[in-house]
Amino acid sequence: MVNYKELGLVNTKEMFAKAVAGGYAIPAFNFNNMEQLQAIIMAAAETKSPVILQVSKGARNYANQTLLRYMAEGAVEYAKELGWENPQIVLHLDHGDSFETCKSCVDMGFSSVMIDASSKPFEENIAITKQVVEYAHQHGVTVEAELGVLAGVEDEVAAEESHYTKPEEVIEFATRTGCDSLAISIGTSHGAYKFKPEQCTLDPQTGRLVPPPLAFDVLHEVEAKLPGFPIVLHGSSSVPQDEVDTINKFGGKLEAAVGIPEEQLREASKSAVCKINIDSDSRLAMTAAIRKTMAENPAEFDPRKYLTPARESMKKLYIHKIVNVLGSDGKAL
Repeated sequence: MVNYKELGLVNTKEMFAKAVAGGYAIPAFNFNNMEQLQAIIMAAAETKSPVILQVSKGARNYANQTLLRYMAEGAVEYAKELGWENPQIVLHLDHGDSFETCKSCVDMGFSSVMIDASSKPFEENIAITKQVVEYAHQHGVTVEAELGVLAGVEDEVAAEESHYTKPEEVIEFATRTGCDSLAISIGTSHGAYKFKPEQCTLDPQTGRLVPPPLAFDVLHEVEAKLPGFPIVLHGSSSVPQDEVDTINKFGGKLEAAVGIPEEQLREASKSAVCKINIDSDSRLAMTAAIRKTMAENPAEFDPRKYLTPARESMKKLYIHKIVNVLGSDGKAL
């Protein structure tokens, strides 16, 4: 049993309370490897933003959960080396699919876990979530739950259709489970292909697809039911078209990839939404930089030569999100 405090990590309780009161959102960035982690910590340290390091089931399988735990511990020390005296860093399980998975992460030093039983019937979702909450809270670990279903594909999380969260269910769910935050469905979606072309409109000036707006009416109803309660948005990458264009220019094939407009995420950040998940944007930035570097330097075979610009591209992206979208810069001085 490893307690997250021994690793220098914090949970989300105070972090979320400040974000809700301050009208900003905490960035939750997924990572799978060292370069992603370095970029996240460099960006958070430079902007003095609290940050959530997210680990999906796929990341645990890819990188090994023991290595990920030590990487998170190293991230705290790295942040201090960069001049961030009191780093506020959370290690969070993204989309835990069972009590056993969540328990394993709590025991490995994670400071926050998500139990996603949203595909289950309402009562079963409550029962599984409550079981996770009871165990996690014994060790000071905060728990995120989900109500409603997001469409799209990301790692092992997949759903054909989204189902908006029903505002009339949130009070009962939050009260009976004791969860610390709630992920809701208001039109965001996992992956880089968040919407089908027929769901979008075409911008006549740019020729690009414009996605349908988020269901802010559902969000506001949830806020009214649970005033001040921390709300989470998954599937909130914006799929930057310049990165998509770069990937396609240098041999990629991303067609009709479209994400959530940043102005809508900015609006959500000023509400009770205090955690916004971003994964695909990082993957796109990394892939675009690697494709460009390798195309322009075909004789290069040193991974450091193409992973360094990839890391810098991700850092730039993270800083942009922190400062211009979420407003969390300067909140972890």
